[in-house]
Amino acid sequence: MKAAAVQLNSTADRAGNIEAADRLTRAAVAQGATLVVLPEKWPAIGADEQMRDTAEELEGPSVSWARAIARELHIDLVAGSFLERVPGQERLSNTSLHIDPRGEIRASYRKIHMFDVEIEGRAYRESQLEEPGGEIVLSASREGVQLGLSICYDLRFPELFRILAVRGARVIALPSAFTLPTTRDHWEVLVRARAIENQVFVVAANQVGAHPGGHHSGGRSLIVDPWGAVLADGGDARPGCVTAALDLERQREVRARLPSLANRREEAYRWPQHRPRDRPQEALR
Repeated sequence: MKAAAVQLNSTADRAGNIEAADRLTRAAVAQGATLVVLPEKWPAIGADEQMRDTAEELEGPSVSWARAIARELHIDLVAGSFLERVPGQERLSNTSLHIDPRGEIRASYRKIHMFDVEIEGRAYRESQLEEPGGEIVLSASREGVQLGLSICYDLRFPELFRILAVRGARVIALPSAFTLPTTRDHWEVLVRARAIENQVFVVAANQVGAHPGGHHSGGRSLIVDPWGAVLADGGDARPGCVTAALDLERQREVRARLPSLANRREEAYRWPQHRPRDRPQEALR
């Protein structure tokens, strides 16, 4: 199968973002992609007020477009993520959808890990606007290839990727809006590590450039194979798409010759009772 990672510079203009996603998705399919991954918050990025204003329910314009283009182009589409209004829930969900070639929603994943951090003097508080999800989600492509779903900051939590791999994931989609500093220093290292540890393909579609609200994403969308080799790199300068063939037979060979998943010792693993922190949570507020 051939996969594509679409790199966007989304703004608070939903119509313009949909137009850009449409153009680059078509470009990816013209290059032979049958699995296309869009970045995190592709329909809109901005200040919290703008994000709340552009949030949608599942029947909204962004999902309607995604379902229509997946059906038209007959592709598996991981529609990045969007901020979802969930009935009865005050905060929004950061939701990624896997849409199949019939235009049907095959799976829905709500981001588990909230980006509540400080980077180079700037505080990010996703949990003020977003409700964390609580379910790990595995889907499957039209060819039956097991597809794990994750979003951005999830990349720093290897247990999520390991559970997806143990459940059978062979490809993991990672829609992201990784910040410029963390893209520069951590992005490729972490994407390759998750691929190597779990012997999976990682299709990591990142936002690029400056966005409203002061956010700046670093680009470098990647497709990485189970040996950790970078098959495609979108660069850090502009929107676009990158594609690569996913050699599933090669993956079987890697797993057979270096069977780290099979060599796990589950009976020896225990979660610690107390989680260490470098400093009190109150100091982050």
